[in-house]
Amino acid sequence: MQDNLLVVTRSVTILNVAAAVIAILALCSAFGTARRPFKTTKLRGPPRTDLIFGASKQILEALDAGAIYEAWAKEYGVVYEVPSTLGGREIMLTDPRALTHQFARETTTYVHTTATRLFLLHVFGRGILWSQGEDHRRQRKYLNPAFSPAAIRNYTPIFRSLAHKVRCAWEAMIDANSGDSTVIEVQSWLDSMGLAAFSHDFGSLDGKPASITKIFDTFGSSPNRSAVNSAALLLSHVFPLLEYLPTQRTKLIRETRRIMEDISKELLERSKKEKEEILDGKEDKSAIGVLVKANDSDSSTRLTQDEVLSQVITMTWALLELARNPDVQSKLRQELIAFGGEPTYDQQQHGLPYLDAVLHEILRIHPAVTDLIRMLAEDDIIPLSEPVVTQSGEVVNSISVARGTRIGIPISCVNRSTEIWGTDAKVFRPERWLEEGGIPKKAQGIQAYRHLFTFADGPRTCLGKGFAMAQFKAVLSVLVKNFVFEMRDGPNTRVELGRGILPRPKIVGEEGTVVPLRVRRFEG
Repeated sequence: MQDNLLVVTRSVTILNVAAAVIAILALCSAFGTARRPFKTTKLRGPPRTDLIFGASKQILEALDAGAIYEAWAKEYGVVYEVPSTLGGREIMLTDPRALTHQFARETTTYVHTTATRLFLLHVFGRGILWSQGEDHRRQRKYLNPAFSPAAIRNYTPIFRSLAHKVRCAWEAMIDANSGDSTVIEVQSWLDSMGLAAFSHDFGSLDGKPASITKIFDTFGSSPNRSAVNSAALLLSHVFPLLEYLPTQRTKLIRETRRIMEDISKELLERSKKEKEEILDGKEDKSAIGVLVKANDSDSSTRLTQDEVLSQVITMTWALLELARNPDVQSKLRQELIAFGGEPTYDQQQHGLPYLDAVLHEILRIHPAVTDLIRMLAEDDIIPLSEPVVTQSGEVVNSISVARGTRIGIPISCVNRSTEIWGTDAKVFRPERWLEEGGIPKKAQGIQAYRHLFTFADGPRTCLGKGFAMAQFKAVLSVLVKNFVFEMRDGPNTRVELGRGILPRPKIVGEEGTVVPLRVRRFEG
Protein backbone atom coordinates (compact mmCIF):
# COMPACT_ATOMS: atom_id res chain seq x y z
CA MET A 1 0.00 0.00 0.00
CA GLN A 2 2.77 2.40 1.00
CA ASP A 3 4.78 1.50 -2.12
CA ASN A 4 1.78 2.20 -4.32
CA LEU A 5 1.29 5.55 -2.64
CA LEU A 6 4.95 6.45 -3.27
CA VAL A 7 4.59 5.54 -6.95
CA VAL A 8 1.46 7.67 -7.29
CA THR A 9 3.09 10.56 -5.44
CA ARG A 10 6.21 10.35 -7.61
CA SER A 11 4.08 10.26 -10.79
CA VAL A 12 2.09 13.30 -9.67
CA THR A 13 5.30 15.14 -8.85
CA ILE A 14 6.76 14.41 -12.27
CA LEU A 15 3.52 15.55 -13.94
CA ASN A 16 3.53 18.73 -11.87
CA VAL A 17 7.11 19.49 -12.83
CA ALA A 18 6.37 18.80 -16.49
CA ALA A 19 3.28 21.01 -16.35
CA ALA A 20 5.28 23.77 -14.70
CA VAL A 21 7.99 23.61 -17.37
CA ILE A 22 5.40 23.73 -20.15
CA ALA A 23 3.67 26.67 -18.48
CA ILE A 24 6.96 28.58 -18.19
CA LEU A 25 7.80 27.90 -21.84
CA ALA A 26 4.31 29.01 -22.87
CA LEU A 27 4.65 32.25 -20.88
CA CYS A 28 8.07 32.93 -22.41
CA SER A 29 6.66 32.29 -25.87
CA ALA A 30 3.66 34.50 -25.17
CA PHE A 31 5.94 37.29 -23.91
CA GLY A 32 8.10 37.01 -27.02
CA THR A 33 5.06 37.02 -29.30
CA ALA A 34 3.64 40.06 -27.52
CA ARG A 35 6.98 41.86 -27.67
CA ARG A 36 7.83 41.20 -31.31
CA PRO A 37 4.99 43.12 -32.98
CA PHE A 38 5.83 46.10 -30.74
CA LYS A 39 9.32 46.51 -32.23
CA THR A 40 9.10 44.68 -35.54
CA THR A 41 7.96 46.55 -38.67
CA LYS A 42 4.51 45.29 -39.62
CA LEU A 43 4.80 44.07 -43.17
CA ARG A 44 2.24 42.96 -45.70
CA GLY A 45 1.97 39.33 -46.73
CA PRO A 46 -0.34 36.49 -47.73
CA PRO A 47 -3.43 35.84 -45.57
CA ARG A 48 -3.66 33.06 -43.00
CA THR A 49 -5.54 30.35 -44.91
CA ASP A 50 -5.10 27.68 -42.22
CA LEU A 51 -5.96 28.56 -38.62
CA ILE A 52 -3.41 26.12 -37.18
CA PHE A 53 -0.54 26.06 -39.67
CA GLY A 54 -0.89 29.39 -41.48
CA ALA A 55 0.90 29.05 -44.83
CA SER A 56 3.46 26.55 -43.50
CA LYS A 57 1.56 23.47 -44.66
CA GLN A 58 1.09 24.90 -48.14
CA ILE A 59 4.84 25.54 -48.41
CA LEU A 60 5.77 22.14 -46.97
CA GLU A 61 3.63 20.28 -49.50
CA ALA A 62 4.53 22.45 -52.52
CA LEU A 63 6.48 20.91 -55.38
CA ASP A 64 8.24 24.26 -55.88
CA ALA A 65 8.16 26.44 -52.77
CA GLY A 66 10.52 28.91 -54.46
CA ALA A 67 7.82 29.77 -57.03
CA ILE A 68 5.35 30.50 -54.22
CA TYR A 69 7.83 32.78 -52.46
CA GLU A 70 8.56 34.58 -55.72
CA ALA A 71 4.86 35.19 -56.40
CA TRP A 72 4.44 36.66 -52.92
CA ALA A 73 7.49 38.89 -53.41
CA LYS A 74 5.95 40.31 -56.59
CA GLU A 75 2.69 41.02 -54.76
CA TYR A 76 3.92 42.28 -51.38
CA GLY A 77 7.49 43.50 -51.96
CA VAL A 78 11.05 42.27 -51.47
CA VAL A 79 10.43 41.59 -47.76
CA TYR A 80 7.10 40.35 -46.45
CA GLU A 81 5.43 38.38 -43.64
CA VAL A 82 4.21 34.81 -43.97
CA PRO A 83 1.77 33.37 -41.38
CA SER A 84 3.18 30.25 -39.75
CA THR A 85 2.16 27.62 -37.19
CA LEU A 86 -0.02 28.54 -34.19
CA GLY A 87 -0.28 32.25 -34.91
CA GLY A 88 3.41 32.79 -35.62
CA ARG A 89 4.85 34.83 -38.46
CA GLU A 90 8.09 34.72 -40.43
CA ILE A 91 9.70 37.58 -42.32
CA MET A 92 10.90 36.45 -45.74
CA LEU A 93 13.90 38.20 -47.30
CA THR A 94 14.22 38.22 -51.10
CA ASP A 95 16.09 41.53 -51.31
CA PRO A 96 19.83 41.26 -52.17
CA ARG A 97 20.91 44.03 -49.78
CA ALA A 98 18.82 42.63 -46.93
CA LEU A 99 20.25 39.14 -47.48
CA THR A 100 23.84 40.43 -47.61
CA HIS A 101 23.22 42.20 -44.29
CA GLN A 102 21.71 39.07 -42.74
CA PHE A 103 24.42 36.65 -43.88
CA ALA A 104 27.18 38.97 -42.63
CA ARG A 105 25.75 38.62 -39.12
CA GLU A 106 25.34 34.84 -39.12
CA THR A 107 26.09 32.88 -35.90
CA THR A 108 25.81 36.05 -33.74
CA THR A 109 22.75 38.21 -34.55
CA TYR A 110 21.12 35.60 -36.81
CA VAL A 111 21.21 32.10 -35.35
CA HIS A 112 19.60 28.70 -35.81
CA THR A 113 16.15 28.25 -34.31
CA THR A 114 15.88 25.80 -31.42
CA ALA A 115 14.13 23.26 -33.66
CA THR A 116 16.86 23.53 -36.32
CA ARG A 117 19.62 23.04 -33.75
CA LEU A 118 17.90 19.94 -32.39
CA PHE A 119 17.60 18.52 -35.90
CA LEU A 120 21.27 19.23 -36.68
CA LEU A 121 22.29 17.75 -33.33
CA HIS A 122 20.35 14.55 -34.03
CA VAL A 123 21.75 14.09 -37.54
CA PHE A 124 25.25 15.62 -37.52
CA GLY A 125 26.16 15.90 -33.84
CA ARG A 126 27.84 18.89 -32.20
CA GLY A 127 29.72 19.79 -35.37
CA ILE A 128 30.21 22.91 -37.43
CA LEU A 129 26.66 22.84 -38.83
CA TRP A 130 25.24 22.85 -35.29
CA SER A 131 27.66 25.30 -33.64
CA GLN A 132 27.24 29.05 -33.27
CA GLY A 133 29.28 32.07 -32.17
CA GLU A 134 32.76 31.40 -30.80
CA ASP A 135 32.33 27.63 -31.04
CA HIS A 136 31.57 27.97 -34.76
CA ARG A 137 34.64 30.18 -35.33
CA ARG A 138 36.82 27.67 -33.46
CA GLN A 139 35.64 24.75 -35.56
CA ARG A 140 36.09 26.63 -38.86
CA LYS A 141 39.64 27.54 -37.81
CA TYR A 142 40.63 23.92 -37.39
CA LEU A 143 38.75 22.64 -40.42
CA ASN A 144 40.00 25.34 -42.82
CA PRO A 145 43.31 23.60 -43.70
CA ALA A 146 41.43 20.58 -45.09
CA PHE A 147 39.61 22.82 -47.59
CA SER A 148 42.30 25.34 -48.56
CA PRO A 149 43.21 25.76 -52.27
CA ALA A 150 46.53 24.02 -51.61
CA ALA A 151 44.77 21.02 -50.05
CA ILE A 152 42.17 20.83 -52.82
CA ARG A 153 44.95 20.88 -55.43
CA ASN A 154 46.22 17.66 -53.84
CA TYR A 155 42.76 16.08 -53.82
CA THR A 156 42.10 16.63 -57.54
CA PRO A 157 44.06 13.54 -58.76
CA ILE A 158 42.04 11.47 -56.26
CA PHE A 159 38.77 12.82 -57.70
CA ARG A 160 39.91 11.97 -61.22
CA SER A 161 41.11 8.49 -60.25
CA LEU A 162 37.72 7.70 -58.72
CA ALA A 163 35.96 9.04 -61.83
CA HIS A 164 38.02 6.68 -64.00
CA LYS A 165 37.09 3.82 -61.70
CA VAL A 166 33.43 4.63 -62.33
CA ARG A 167 34.15 4.97 -66.06
CA CYS A 168 35.61 1.45 -66.17
CA ALA A 169 32.63 0.05 -64.24
CA TRP A 170 30.12 1.74 -66.58
CA GLU A 171 32.00 0.54 -69.68
CA ALA A 172 31.83 -3.00 -68.32
CA MET A 173 28.08 -2.60 -67.77
CA ILE A 174 27.64 -1.37 -71.33
CA ASP A 175 29.69 -4.28 -72.69
CA ALA A 176 27.61 -6.74 -70.66
CA ASN A 177 24.40 -5.27 -72.05
CA SER A 178 24.81 -4.71 -75.78
CA GLY A 179 28.09 -2.99 -76.31
CA ASP A 180 26.32 0.29 -77.22
CA SER A 181 24.40 1.57 -74.18
CA THR A 182 22.72 0.59 -70.95
CA VAL A 183 20.51 2.13 -68.28
CA ILE A 184 22.41 3.11 -65.14
CA GLU A 185 21.03 4.47 -61.86
CA VAL A 186 23.58 7.29 -61.70
CA GLN A 187 22.65 8.89 -58.37
CA SER A 188 23.96 6.13 -56.09
CA TRP A 189 27.20 5.87 -58.10
CA LEU A 190 27.90 9.59 -57.85
CA ASP A 191 27.10 9.74 -54.14
CA SER A 192 29.40 6.84 -53.34
CA MET A 193 32.18 8.25 -55.50
CA GLY A 194 31.88 11.62 -53.78
CA LEU A 195 32.39 10.21 -50.31
CA ALA A 196 35.04 7.73 -51.39
CA ALA A 197 37.19 10.81 -52.02
CA PHE A 198 37.50 11.15 -48.25
CA SER A 199 40.30 8.52 -48.24
CA HIS A 200 37.91 5.66 -47.72
CA ASP A 201 36.69 3.11 -50.24
CA PHE A 202 33.11 2.44 -49.23
CA GLY A 203 32.92 -0.62 -51.46
CA SER A 204 30.08 0.56 -53.66
CA LEU A 205 32.48 1.48 -56.48
CA ASP A 206 33.24 -2.24 -56.67
CA GLY A 207 29.56 -3.11 -56.69
CA LYS A 208 29.60 -4.18 -53.05
CA PRO A 209 26.79 -3.10 -50.71
CA ALA A 210 27.94 -0.25 -48.50
CA SER A 211 26.48 1.46 -45.46
CA ILE A 212 27.08 4.88 -47.02
CA THR A 213 24.42 4.20 -49.65
CA LYS A 214 21.88 3.78 -46.84
CA ILE A 215 22.43 7.41 -45.83
CA PHE A 216 21.56 8.73 -49.26
CA ASP A 217 18.64 6.35 -49.54
CA THR A 218 17.46 7.84 -46.26
CA PHE A 219 18.08 11.44 -47.38
CA GLY A 220 15.12 11.96 -49.64
CA SER A 221 13.66 8.51 -50.13
CA SER A 222 10.96 8.58 -47.47
CA PRO A 223 7.41 8.26 -48.80
CA ASN A 224 5.02 11.17 -48.91
CA ARG A 225 4.49 12.52 -45.45
CA SER A 226 1.38 11.42 -43.64
CA ALA A 227 -0.87 14.04 -42.06
CA VAL A 228 0.47 13.08 -38.61
CA ASN A 229 4.12 13.37 -39.66
CA SER A 230 3.49 16.70 -41.38
CA ALA A 231 1.67 18.07 -38.34
CA ALA A 232 4.43 16.89 -35.99
CA LEU A 233 7.09 18.50 -38.17
CA LEU A 234 5.29 21.85 -38.34
CA LEU A 235 4.41 21.88 -34.64
CA SER A 236 8.03 21.10 -33.74
CA HIS A 237 8.93 24.58 -35.00
CA VAL A 238 6.90 25.94 -32.07
CA PHE A 239 7.48 23.07 -29.62
CA PRO A 240 10.99 21.76 -30.41
CA LEU A 241 10.70 18.89 -27.93
CA LEU A 242 8.28 17.24 -30.36
CA GLU A 243 11.45 16.26 -32.26
CA TYR A 244 11.71 13.44 -29.70
CA LEU A 245 8.32 11.92 -30.59
CA PRO A 246 8.64 8.47 -32.24
CA THR A 247 7.30 9.53 -35.66
CA GLN A 248 8.46 8.08 -38.96
CA ARG A 249 10.60 11.19 -39.48
CA THR A 250 12.38 10.96 -36.11
CA LYS A 251 12.99 7.24 -36.62
CA LEU A 252 14.52 8.04 -40.01
CA ILE A 253 16.74 10.70 -38.41
CA ARG A 254 17.94 8.33 -35.68
CA GLU A 255 18.85 5.65 -38.22
CA THR A 256 20.72 8.21 -40.32
CA ARG A 257 22.58 9.39 -37.26
CA ARG A 258 23.59 5.84 -36.34
CA ILE A 259 24.95 5.13 -39.82
CA MET A 260 26.87 8.42 -39.89
CA GLU A 261 28.41 7.70 -36.50
CA ASP A 262 29.57 4.26 -37.67
CA ILE A 263 31.15 5.72 -40.79
CA SER A 264 32.76 8.58 -38.88
CA LYS A 265 34.36 6.16 -36.40
CA GLU A 266 35.59 3.92 -39.21
CA LEU A 267 37.10 6.89 -41.03
CA LEU A 268 38.86 8.11 -37.90
CA GLU A 269 40.25 4.73 -36.91
CA ARG A 270 41.55 4.05 -40.40
CA SER A 271 43.04 7.50 -40.89
CA LYS A 272 44.72 7.55 -37.48
CA LYS A 273 46.52 4.32 -38.38
CA GLU A 274 47.57 5.66 -41.77
CA LYS A 275 48.49 9.22 -40.94
CA GLU A 276 52.03 8.42 -39.79
CA GLU A 277 52.70 6.10 -42.71
CA ILE A 278 54.26 7.15 -45.98
CA LEU A 279 51.85 6.63 -48.86
CA ASP A 280 53.62 6.50 -52.20
CA GLY A 281 56.43 8.49 -50.69
CA LYS A 282 54.12 11.23 -49.47
CA GLU A 283 52.21 12.04 -46.34
CA ASP A 284 48.48 11.32 -46.42
CA LYS A 285 46.92 14.53 -47.74
CA SER A 286 43.34 13.35 -48.06
CA ALA A 287 40.60 15.51 -46.60
CA ILE A 288 39.87 13.07 -43.80
CA GLY A 289 43.60 12.88 -43.00
CA VAL A 290 43.79 16.63 -42.47
CA LEU A 291 40.61 16.56 -40.38
CA VAL A 292 42.05 13.87 -38.13
CA LYS A 293 45.11 16.03 -37.51
CA ALA A 294 42.79 18.75 -36.32
CA ASN A 295 41.21 16.17 -34.05
CA ASP A 296 44.58 15.51 -32.40
CA SER A 297 45.49 19.12 -31.74
CA ASP A 298 45.43 20.92 -28.39
CA SER A 299 42.84 19.27 -26.12
CA SER A 300 41.19 22.62 -25.42
CA THR A 301 40.27 22.93 -29.09
CA ARG A 302 39.94 19.28 -30.00
CA LEU A 303 37.28 18.40 -32.53
CA THR A 304 35.04 15.48 -31.61
CA GLN A 305 34.26 12.60 -33.94
CA ASP A 306 30.88 14.15 -34.63
CA GLU A 307 32.60 17.28 -35.97
CA VAL A 308 34.56 15.30 -38.58
CA LEU A 309 31.68 15.29 -41.07
CA SER A 310 31.44 17.16 -44.33
CA GLN A 311 28.93 17.75 -47.06
CA VAL A 312 29.19 16.26 -50.51
CA ILE A 313 27.65 17.95 -53.52
CA THR A 314 25.69 15.71 -55.85
CA MET A 315 26.40 15.78 -59.58
CA THR A 316 23.10 14.10 -60.36
CA TRP A 317 21.46 17.38 -61.36
CA ALA A 318 24.32 18.04 -63.78
CA LEU A 319 23.84 14.73 -65.61
CA LEU A 320 20.06 15.27 -65.63
CA GLU A 321 20.37 18.75 -67.15
CA LEU A 322 22.92 17.53 -69.70
CA ALA A 323 20.60 14.66 -70.64
CA ARG A 324 17.69 17.10 -71.00
CA ASN A 325 19.84 19.59 -72.96
CA PRO A 326 21.87 17.59 -75.50
CA ASP A 327 23.13 20.78 -77.19
CA VAL A 328 24.73 21.89 -73.91
CA GLN A 329 26.15 18.40 -73.38
CA SER A 330 27.66 18.37 -76.88
CA LYS A 331 29.17 21.84 -76.45
CA LEU A 332 30.75 20.84 -73.14
CA ARG A 333 32.16 17.63 -74.64
CA GLN A 334 33.69 19.60 -77.54
CA GLU A 335 35.48 21.91 -75.10
CA LEU A 336 36.85 18.97 -73.10
CA ILE A 337 38.03 17.09 -76.21
CA ALA A 338 39.60 20.23 -77.68
CA PHE A 339 41.51 20.80 -74.46
CA GLY A 340 43.14 17.36 -74.78
CA GLY A 341 44.52 15.31 -71.92
CA GLU A 342 43.33 15.76 -68.36
CA PRO A 343 43.28 19.22 -66.81
CA THR A 344 45.15 20.00 -63.62
CA TYR A 345 43.43 21.77 -60.73
CA ASP A 346 44.56 25.18 -62.00
CA GLN A 347 43.50 24.38 -65.57
CA GLN A 348 40.10 23.28 -64.28
CA GLN A 349 39.79 26.62 -62.54
CA HIS A 350 40.75 28.87 -65.46
CA GLY A 351 41.16 26.88 -68.69
CA LEU A 352 37.69 25.42 -69.25
CA PRO A 353 35.20 28.31 -69.31
CA TYR A 354 32.18 26.33 -70.50
CA LEU A 355 32.68 23.65 -67.83
CA ASP A 356 32.81 26.48 -65.29
CA ALA A 357 29.60 27.96 -66.74
CA VAL A 358 27.79 24.60 -66.57
CA LEU A 359 28.83 24.19 -62.94
CA HIS A 360 27.57 27.62 -61.89
CA GLU A 361 24.31 27.28 -63.78
CA ILE A 362 23.68 24.00 -61.93
CA LEU A 363 24.44 25.74 -58.64
CA ARG A 364 22.02 28.54 -59.54
CA ILE A 365 19.12 26.41 -60.75
CA HIS A 366 19.49 23.53 -58.28
CA PRO A 367 20.81 24.67 -54.88
CA ALA A 368 21.31 21.71 -52.53
CA VAL A 369 19.61 23.67 -49.72
CA THR A 370 16.49 25.40 -51.02
CA ASP A 371 15.72 27.63 -48.03
CA LEU A 372 16.94 28.52 -44.55
CA ILE A 373 15.30 29.73 -41.34
CA ARG A 374 17.08 31.91 -38.80
CA MET A 375 16.06 33.59 -35.55
CA LEU A 376 17.30 36.93 -34.23
CA ALA A 377 19.41 36.75 -31.07
CA GLU A 378 19.19 40.55 -30.73
CA ASP A 379 17.22 43.43 -32.21
CA ASP A 380 18.33 44.58 -35.65
CA ILE A 381 17.56 46.99 -38.48
CA ILE A 382 17.71 45.44 -41.97
CA PRO A 383 18.47 47.82 -44.89
CA LEU A 384 16.72 47.32 -48.24
CA SER A 385 17.84 47.96 -51.81
CA GLU A 386 14.33 49.11 -52.73
CA PRO A 387 11.45 50.45 -50.62
CA VAL A 388 8.50 48.39 -49.45
CA VAL A 389 5.02 49.35 -48.31
CA THR A 390 4.09 48.32 -44.74
CA GLN A 391 0.67 47.27 -43.44
CA SER A 392 -0.08 50.89 -42.55
CA GLY A 393 0.79 52.11 -46.04
CA GLU A 394 4.10 53.66 -45.01
CA VAL A 395 6.96 53.38 -47.49
CA VAL A 396 10.22 52.32 -45.79
CA ASN A 397 13.81 51.68 -46.91
CA SER A 398 14.66 49.48 -43.91
CA ILE A 399 12.78 47.33 -41.44
CA SER A 400 13.13 46.85 -37.68
CA VAL A 401 13.11 43.30 -36.36
CA ALA A 402 12.98 42.31 -32.69
CA ARG A 403 14.92 39.61 -30.91
CA GLY A 404 13.19 36.25 -31.36
CA THR A 405 11.78 37.08 -34.81
CA ARG A 406 12.04 34.25 -37.34
CA ILE A 407 13.64 35.14 -40.68
CA GLY A 408 13.25 33.07 -43.85
CA ILE A 409 15.85 32.94 -46.64
CA PRO A 410 14.30 31.34 -49.76
CA ILE A 411 17.53 30.49 -51.65
CA SER A 412 15.87 28.74 -54.61
CA CYS A 413 13.51 31.70 -55.03
CA VAL A 414 16.33 34.27 -55.11
CA ASN A 415 18.54 32.14 -57.38
CA ARG A 416 15.75 31.75 -59.93
CA SER A 417 13.95 35.07 -59.51
CA THR A 418 12.98 36.76 -62.78
CA GLU A 419 13.16 40.11 -60.96
CA ILE A 420 16.86 39.45 -60.23
CA TRP A 421 18.04 37.15 -63.05
CA GLY A 422 15.83 38.28 -65.93
CA THR A 423 13.03 36.72 -67.94
CA ASP A 424 14.96 33.50 -68.65
CA ALA A 425 15.79 32.92 -64.97
CA LYS A 426 14.03 29.53 -64.94
CA VAL A 427 15.90 28.28 -68.02
CA PHE A 428 19.08 26.19 -67.75
CA ARG A 429 21.41 28.32 -69.89
CA PRO A 430 25.14 28.19 -69.04
CA GLU A 431 25.90 30.82 -71.69
CA ARG A 432 24.68 33.56 -69.33
CA TRP A 433 27.93 33.17 -67.37
CA LEU A 434 30.05 33.83 -70.50
CA GLU A 435 28.13 36.55 -72.31
CA GLU A 436 28.84 40.22 -71.81
CA GLY A 437 25.92 41.52 -69.77
CA GLY A 438 24.73 37.96 -69.17
CA ILE A 439 24.48 38.59 -65.42
CA PRO A 440 21.85 41.32 -64.82
CA LYS A 441 22.83 44.33 -62.71
CA LYS A 442 20.42 43.36 -59.97
CA ALA A 443 22.04 39.92 -59.70
CA GLN A 444 25.46 41.57 -59.62
CA GLY A 445 24.28 43.37 -56.49
CA ILE A 446 24.35 40.03 -54.65
CA GLN A 447 27.72 40.01 -52.89
CA ALA A 448 27.83 36.25 -52.29
CA TYR A 449 30.06 33.87 -54.28
CA ARG A 450 29.30 34.35 -58.00
CA HIS A 451 26.13 36.27 -57.04
CA LEU A 452 24.55 33.09 -55.64
CA PHE A 453 23.42 32.13 -52.15
CA THR A 454 23.81 28.42 -52.94
CA PHE A 455 26.77 28.19 -50.55
CA ALA A 456 25.21 30.77 -48.19
CA ASP A 457 27.50 33.71 -47.33
CA GLY A 458 29.31 35.38 -44.44
CA PRO A 459 30.56 33.36 -41.45
CA ARG A 460 28.47 30.35 -42.50
CA THR A 461 29.70 30.22 -46.10
CA CYS A 462 29.93 26.54 -46.97
CA LEU A 463 33.39 25.43 -45.87
CA GLY A 464 33.60 22.70 -48.50
CA LYS A 465 32.52 24.70 -51.56
CA GLY A 466 35.99 24.64 -53.15
CA PHE A 467 36.26 20.89 -52.49
CA ALA A 468 32.82 20.30 -53.98
CA MET A 469 33.43 22.37 -57.12
CA ALA A 470 36.84 20.84 -57.81
CA GLN A 471 35.35 17.37 -57.45
CA PHE A 472 32.42 18.32 -59.70
CA LYS A 473 34.73 19.54 -62.48
CA ALA A 474 37.17 16.62 -62.25
CA VAL A 475 34.43 13.99 -62.34
CA LEU A 476 32.26 15.66 -64.98
CA SER A 477 35.25 16.17 -67.30
CA VAL A 478 35.96 12.41 -67.25
CA LEU A 479 32.35 11.24 -67.61
CA VAL A 480 31.24 13.67 -70.34
CA LYS A 481 34.33 12.94 -72.47
CA ASN A 482 33.57 9.22 -72.40
CA PHE A 483 29.77 8.92 -72.31
CA VAL A 484 26.61 10.39 -73.80
CA PHE A 485 23.73 10.79 -71.34
CA GLU A 486 20.06 10.57 -72.32
CA MET A 487 16.77 10.52 -70.43
CA ARG A 488 15.76 6.83 -70.31
CA ASP A 489 12.11 7.53 -71.18
CA GLY A 490 12.66 10.42 -73.58
CA PRO A 491 13.06 14.20 -73.30
CA ASN A 492 9.67 14.74 -71.63
CA THR A 493 10.56 12.62 -68.58
CA ARG A 494 9.42 14.43 -65.43
CA VAL A 495 11.80 14.99 -62.54
CA GLU A 496 10.76 15.92 -59.01
CA LEU A 497 12.33 16.40 -55.59
CA GLY A 498 12.19 13.44 -53.22
CA ARG A 499 10.48 14.21 -49.92
CA GLY A 500 13.00 13.53 -47.19
CA ILE A 501 15.48 15.20 -44.88
CA LEU A 502 17.29 16.65 -47.90
CA PRO A 503 15.70 17.38 -51.29
CA ARG A 504 17.10 15.00 -53.90
CA PRO A 505 16.07 14.55 -57.54
CA LYS A 506 14.09 11.52 -58.59
CA ILE A 507 12.32 10.39 -61.73
CA VAL A 508 8.56 10.65 -61.34
CA GLY A 509 7.03 7.21 -60.88
CA GLU A 510 10.20 5.56 -59.59
CA GLU A 511 10.37 4.09 -56.11
CA GLY A 512 12.89 5.99 -53.99
CA THR A 513 15.27 8.71 -55.13
CA VAL A 514 16.61 6.95 -58.17
CA VAL A 515 17.72 8.57 -61.42
CA PRO A 516 18.06 5.95 -64.19
CA LEU A 517 19.68 7.44 -67.31
CA ARG A 518 20.58 5.81 -70.60
CA VAL A 519 24.36 5.92 -70.84
CA ARG A 520 26.04 5.46 -74.24
CA ARG A 521 29.73 5.08 -74.94
CA PHE A 522 30.96 8.14 -76.85
CA GLU A 523 32.59 6.90 -80.02
CA GLY A 524 33.95 10.24 -81.25
